Amino acid sequence: MKKILYVEDHRDTAEAVKQMLEDAGYEVEISFCGADGLEKTHKKQFDLVLLDVMLPDMSGWDIFKTLSSKKYDSKYAFLSVIPISTERMKEFKKVGISDYITKPFTKKDLVERVKKILK
Repeated sequence: MKKILYVEDHRDTAEAVKQMLEDAGYEVEISFCGADGLEKTHKKQFDLVLLDVMLPDMSGWDIFKTLSSKKYDSKYAFLSVIPISTERMKEFKKVGISDYITKPFTKKDLVERVKKILK
């Protein structure tokens, strides 16, 4: 079973995403802040780290940079309400971000995109 860490400070969103992904057969853990998310990656290996862009203690981008600099072997994607351009997504892919999913999204879209990332 693939393991996913979702770092999201809005509890309702985090629980909804967790449920959607667990229904699709993934094991999901939630962190409500960046520091907790980083701590969990020290204790466990995740196949995918889903990151909210704006967190209370640090940005999702900061978490990504920290983990990638430590060569943490995982796929990464952002879930955010902030849209990005196609050009920015190309830049993200060059540095190792698999996808950028804009909220709101449907369960079907989320599951399909996660499945594609984890292929």
